[in-house]
Amino acid sequence: MRVMFIGDIVGRPGRRAVKEMLPSLIVQHKPNLIIANGENAAGGKGITRKTADELFSSGIDILTMGNHVWDQKEVHDFIDGEQRMIRPANYPPDTPGRGYLIAKADNDTKVGIINLSGRVFMQPLDCPFRFLDDILPLIREETNIVIIDFHAEATSEKMALAWYVDGRASAVVGTHTHIQTADERIMSCGTGYITDVGMTGPRDSILGVDVESVISKFLTLRPVRFHVADGPIQLNAVLLEIDLERGTTETIKRINIVKN
Repeated sequence: MRVMFIGDIVGRPGRRAVKEMLPSLIVQHKPNLIIANGENAAGGKGITRKTADELFSSGIDILTMGNHVWDQKEVHDFIDGEQRMIRPANYPPDTPGRGYLIAKADNDTKVGIINLSGRVFMQPLDCPFRFLDDILPLIREETNIVIIDFHAEATSEKMALAWYVDGRASAVVGTHTHIQTADERIMSCGTGYITDVGMTGPRDSILGVDVESVISKFLTLRPVRFHVADGPIQLNAVLLEIDLERGTTETIKRINIVKN
């Protein structure tokens, strides 16, 4: 089966990239399930009901989140009831929303999807490694196809988690740093891996933000209001071919499309 994972969608340009570029990708690659990280979908920080619905209507099946999940206050109004969205699972147990789910692809295959946050240079949440030891056996009782979105800053932490679950998860895809890495691979026991899927949003930007404001921040070290950049848009993603019986990744392919 084929699973497409779209990198961090940033603001209106990212949503436009999904709306305009995803249909042709669906025709070309025929994915059975489409997952995307949507934690920056609303104005570059967080998500709203309207932006989530826009992404679902554009063809995305499941949205994962990250450290910006709470940046839009209204997310508390719908995150518990939205069965197609997950936030990092290693938040405290009473946190609203859910950290993992089992989705059904268009070929009726069950796919476990887990969202985790890293701890290096980020908020010190519960240990993502130990969390997986608890939850993976439960998910694998229902399906051996498991996709992990590891929303983390440090490349070493992302790679360490991939080695830790090699053979126990179908794929570990990194998000958060917004730069697509060229290290896609299949680990020795069959887990697909990429350090960062990349960003879907304005190409001529600094991680999706207007260039001048970020440079000003570096030059002056004073507070600067960041804005989502304009201009050409890009869509970053990976396409995973997964063996239905073994749950291992057979191929992993990067996707990088730019449109003016």
